[in-house]
Amino acid sequence: MIGEKITWLIAIVDDDSSVQIALQDLIESVGLTTLRFGSAEEFLDSGAQNKAACLIADIRMPGMSGLELQSKLNAERCRLPIIFITAHGDAKMRVQAMRNGAVEFLTKPFDNVVLLETVYAAVADYAKMLRHWG
Repeated sequence: MIGEKITWLIAIVDDDSSVQIALQDLIESVGLTTLRFGSAEEFLDSGAQNKAACLIADIRMPGMSGLELQSKLNAERCRLPIIFITAHGDAKMRVQAMRNGAVEFLTKPFDNVVLLETVYAAVADYAKMLRHWG
């Protein structure tokens, strides 16, 4: 509808619930909506990849890793922007993530302002892509 405000959904995938809650509080403090998931599998099973405008995902998680989740989404031609966060990343992981289309690769602890700026930029690019492809 004309004049209807769009609410962008940000998905958070991290096996550490305290990280999930901290990210949720940060992102919702600026008026965005979030959904939290404890695993990549839980995220995929929810169908949120078809609703979210951005995904923030940990790299290392039990079961499917963040990089494996990215590969699966790419194989499904899902254009969801991904911001990776990790406490255990290395240069090889960063290169792989970025080559496969990640928006950013942040090492914990990261600057909250940098994360929020990255989320806003990712959502803006996603919105442009949606307008272009319909």
